[in-house]
Amino acid sequence: MKLFSLGMIWFALVCLESQSSPLELAARAQHPAPAVSLDALAGEYADPVEPDTPYSVYVESGRLMVESERFVPTELKLQSGAEFLLSGTKTTFQFALSPEGRGSSFVISSAPATLYERTGDAVRHVFHNYQRSEVMIPMRDGVKLHAVILKPLDMTAPLPFLMQRTPYGVDGTTGPSLFASRPELARAGYIFVAEDIRGRYKSEGKFVMSRPMADHSNKKAIDESTDTYDTVTWLLENVKGNNGRLGVLGTSYPGFLAMAAGIDPHPAVKAISPQAPMIDVWMGDDFFHNGAFRQSYGYDYVLGMESNKEVTDVDYGKDRSGAPVDGFNYFLERGSFAKDVKRSGSQTLPTWKLFLKHPAYDRIWSSRGVEQWINAVTVPTLSVGGYYDQEDMWGPQEEYANLEPHDAKHENFLVLGPWRHGSWGSTTRRLGNLEYGEPIGRDFRAGIEVKFFAHYLKDDPGTNASGFDLEDTGSFQSGSNTWKYYSHFPPPESRPTSLYLQGGGLLSWSGSTAEARTSYMSDPADPVPYRHRPIQPTYGDGSQWYNWLTEDQRFVTERKDVALWKLPVLKQDLTMTGEVIADIFAATTGTDNDMVVKLIDEYPEDNSDAKMRGYELLTNAEIFRGRYLKSFVNPAPIGARAVTEYKFSLHDVDHVFKAGHRVVVEIQSTWFPLYDRNPQTFVANIMRAKPKDYQAETITVYSGLGHESSLQVPVVSH
Repeated sequence: MKLFSLGMIWFALVCLESQSSPLELAARAQHPAPAVSLDALAGEYADPVEPDTPYSVYVESGRLMVESERFVPTELKLQSGAEFLLSGTKTTFQFALSPEGRGSSFVISSAPATLYERTGDAVRHVFHNYQRSEVMIPMRDGVKLHAVILKPLDMTAPLPFLMQRTPYGVDGTTGPSLFASRPELARAGYIFVAEDIRGRYKSEGKFVMSRPMADHSNKKAIDESTDTYDTVTWLLENVKGNNGRLGVLGTSYPGFLAMAAGIDPHPAVKAISPQAPMIDVWMGDDFFHNGAFRQSYGYDYVLGMESNKEVTDVDYGKDRSGAPVDGFNYFLERGSFAKDVKRSGSQTLPTWKLFLKHPAYDRIWSSRGVEQWINAVTVPTLSVGGYYDQEDMWGPQEEYANLEPHDAKHENFLVLGPWRHGSWGSTTRRLGNLEYGEPIGRDFRAGIEVKFFAHYLKDDPGTNASGFDLEDTGSFQSGSNTWKYYSHFPPPESRPTSLYLQGGGLLSWSGSTAEARTSYMSDPADPVPYRHRPIQPTYGDGSQWYNWLTEDQRFVTERKDVALWKLPVLKQDLTMTGEVIADIFAATTGTDNDMVVKLIDEYPEDNSDAKMRGYELLTNAEIFRGRYLKSFVNPAPIGARAVTEYKFSLHDVDHVFKAGHRVVVEIQSTWFPLYDRNPQTFVANIMRAKPKDYQAETITVYSGLGHESSLQVPVVSH
């Protein structure tokens, strides 16, 4: 959500997940070199931890230059000895020399924990000369939208457009920023367009969060689809040198906007790639999951987005010692979301009002859900998502599934991987403690994304000069760490198989006739944290929000309000590919309850990777608010002590549980403060619950004949 300068973008990308400590660097680095010739410093330098993001240093016209795949050539100016200043910044490069007098390594002042070591000769990259222009594009109702256009002056053939529309501001869109964020596409040859949507930054009109789709039979109606249509019309008529074709892409909110471009699309729109799109912010993206409100995220995101036309930082304040307030305490002390709003110091923002007045899935939210509009593959569509997406995991999976029955021309494509939100845009071999073994983001971008757009925007009809060969789905399978390609997702060899919860904390592949009960006390006054504390503002400095789905779950496993079941140690690999469904029979002494179900891969204590010994890695997890078991529109109390069935999706997985590991299922009833606390006594509107409404209750999970609690897992037969 935050906007960064070019330098910050680049250094964040190349230093992602660096694991070198200052002490390690001191041991590895040599003493700074005395003044040397520039030629002696030439070469390629890489971080051994992240070797796929190297810098190249070389001499050109008597000047020392640095560049990379993402960083345009920039001069390094001598300061003293072997210290150089990156032109136009305050960032310095400190070189060290080998005994032979050549550059052997350097450290960057903005990333002092990373030592870049010389790996070979410098590698030069292609950088197009982009001409930047700003325009105001009129919409059908007279409102004008601000856009930045980047056109490569060194390419003379007609080019297609590639557009991203966004609520996050486009002023920072330049040639260098394009190479920093999308290096492969930046080199591929497009006219790039970045546009502020209505009411944001320099665009006119009123901003509406997740603007509902309009009735397009009304030619005066406006929505994100019509604004895209009008923008495309203007671009074709006013930007010279285009080939008449346009693609749209974007991640997160821009992913939702890319999807809107495919609803009653302009004829020139030939391909779209909605990446982590918000499909339905009540059902499974961003603000609610199955009716459970995402309290800290809904508070932080709306405050950041709607306080003004730009972006506002969120701060939970300081405690008495001057330390940042832990978000867990911040939201627990306030209680309900209504109290959050009252004590925010802000006016009641538009989307906060929707949360407060419309906690159920009424027309306010269903009109914002675009599932109902995804009933045809109008243009070739490449959906992209992450199995560890902390914001919009549900959207791309739902989009693909909705489009697939209508895909007569085989133009509905899906790519999934063990990524967090948008991290396929980075070039790294890991996510938190999860190791990929290869830079899978680059694999996707170079091997699939670039070819997808080239095929539909550049290739002559009936040809495939681009080499685009994705049949249907590409998935990077965790556990085995291999790319898999499927003719459909889930693949036909995947079989839904019941994994039963039994007595004594055991999991079994066969049901049991013996009844068993597992109980725990859930107390809203002492909720289970969703990640390690302290909890920072979602997009605040030092926030651990991004990787929380990969955190070791042992930090809550021993709590008495977390129930646990395990399979025996696996004797052979177990592959799961497809959708995981929870089917849990439970009772509560209260009249409302949240059901949180987690599927976990427990690593052995003797794992070869020391940091993963005993690690409990989530593969799937989701929540369901009990009041919505009968209807998302009309919530109702749960019968106290009545055995009730909770059946809901934990979403897709493609993972190998290795031999020696254990499969674990955990169940709990709080996941705070990402999800607000259920009072556990039925109230009309949880957003306005009073302190007296929050009651500790006993939840009992049932197993056995007639109440066979299980997870339906997609086992791949070998």
